[in-house]
Amino acid sequence: MIERVIVAEPRGFCAGVEMAIKALTWMVRLFEPPVYCFHQIVHNEWVVKAFERVGVVFVDDMSQVPKGAPVMLSAHGSAPEVIAAARDRAAVVIDAVCPLVTKVHHEVKRMAANGFDIIYVGHRGHDEAIGTLAEAPSQMTLIEPEDGLELFADRAPEKVALLAQTTLGVYEWRQVLEEAQERFPDLVTSRKSDLCYATTNRQEAVQALASKCQLILVVGSENSSNTQALVRVARENGVSAHRIDSAADIDESWLEGVDVVGLTAGASAPDHLVTDVVDRLAPVHGFELLTVTDEEEYFPLPPQLRSFVITLQKLVEGGFAARGAGEGPLERDREWTATEALSLIASP
Repeated sequence: MIERVIVAEPRGFCAGVEMAIKALTWMVRLFEPPVYCFHQIVHNEWVVKAFERVGVVFVDDMSQVPKGAPVMLSAHGSAPEVIAAARDRAAVVIDAVCPLVTKVHHEVKRMAANGFDIIYVGHRGHDEAIGTLAEAPSQMTLIEPEDGLELFADRAPEKVALLAQTTLGVYEWRQVLEEAQERFPDLVTSRKSDLCYATTNRQEAVQALASKCQLILVVGSENSSNTQALVRVARENGVSAHRIDSAADIDESWLEGVDVVGLTAGASAPDHLVTDVVDRLAPVHGFELLTVTDEEEYFPLPPQLRSFVITLQKLVEGGFAARGAGEGPLERDREWTATEALSLIASP
């Protein structure tokens, strides 16, 4: 019998995921289905299925998109050739890339232009890594965190740079950073850490949970890199941990002899899935929050989408020869959450 559940704070949706989900919700409301999205908008099975039910088609190749269809590019960032292909085929293209991923893309282009060989620490096949590597493929080497630098060959040791996938575990990044700094004394890194603030915050929260729990459950999908990192952080801190998509995935054997369960969620997991887990565990003494930090970051909707909505609003107002007295549709965006957005498309 579970005595208590301790829920990590922060957990779940980050600012980049909030922005991307709201942006795709706007697309669904503005255009007749199907609306196309290059790659999953975020790496969460529940979110993806919710959008599929209202006519979003997720594709892995722009050739799958009919000419003239509306297209959104996912939060993980897209290769330059994908963006070009989207603009060639689609009537409307909205790039929902997370600004923190965009920052890494800019760093790649700057370092490549300055003649650096770039070590990119990330996970092979991940959408973010694929898009980032495409910015300078001849000057970048993907290094899996656990592999170290054995596969990296430099042309000039004084011209080596190190960048990272934003969703890595802090310890994964640090171990490669330390090895690279020892091997390349003139190593260049980003002016500011590549690791996403939300990823880091959620990992710190798991570290705090580890000292109070016998088991940690992490809500999130298998292809979510930051979710997998939370599981690894928990285990690195000596606590049994399991990733689950939903409460239905909980194995009764995990709970044997456990009094206190820690609970968190990856940055693309909806919070109602966390609530479902608490209900499933039915702790005798209820649940409590363990707060590590408050997150107040906000990323506005993609500029292409904002311009489109504002233009549409003006056209409608022009048709009535008067400007409405109420708020514009984007003025409340900072307060409007991705959870609210999903409720619009998930309603029967």
